[in-house]
Amino acid sequence: MSVHFEEITKETLYIALEMINSNPNYNIIENGSAQRELSEIEEEFLNPETISVFIKLDDTYIGVMDYLMENPKDQSPWLGLLMIHGDYQGFGFGAQAYALYESEMRNRGLERVRIGVIKENVMAKQFWESLGFLYIKTAKSDYGKEIFVYEKNFPKEA
Repeated sequence: MSVHFEEITKETLYIALEMINSNPNYNIIENGSAQRELSEIEEEFLNPETISVFIKLDDTYIGVMDYLMENPKDQSPWLGLLMIHGDYQGFGFGAQAYALYESEMRNRGLERVRIGVIKENVMAKQFWESLGFLYIKTAKSDYGKEIFVYEKNFPKEA
């Protein structure tokens, strides 16, 4: 069983909404509401700036990921969201999905990636630190939340 990615489209957006709404605690931290609406995530996942994909385990949708090849603010690639459906958390699928993402980014010639973690999201900080991300600074999100910015430099191939 292997993890792979599939692009999120207008037709499959409702599946992404289910993934997001299976994580009510994250939604509360993110925007104060346990459930999101389709129109909210349409803006997030179907826009020309970011690449939005499902994380699939064989034929099963188990998560979503959203990333930016180059953030105009700092010219760095950013992984905006990696979320595993609540029912599939704790089995290592998030780490597998990240490893596949990192491999694809390295193949594209990138040397590092940045992420932002909401200050209150302790589990996410632990997860990203376990994957080798290092805290570099604190910033404010577009919504005024305090964000911890992490960065991971990819090791050079020998």
